Amino acid sequence: MTRLAIEKIERAINIWRARFPAPEGPNECPTLCPEARALADVYAVMIVERKLEIAVSMLTAVQLAALQGALNLPNS
Repeated sequence: MTRLAIEKIERAINIWRARFPAPEGPNECPTLCPEARALADVYAVMIVERKLEIAVSMLTAVQLAALQGALNLPNS
């Protein structure tokens, strides 16, 4: 896999959010787990730049690990 569609990143973020939901309550601050946060960074840039896909080589090691952990992708 050399290119990654924005939908896969969104799916991975949602998987991490389901695994580790944000705290709820009147005094709680909604937060993302570290894996979802790492992917949210690249996802936001893609939206701003109107990109539908990105080269996998552009991901950081943390982002790639989060993606692989969510989608059970083989290690590159």
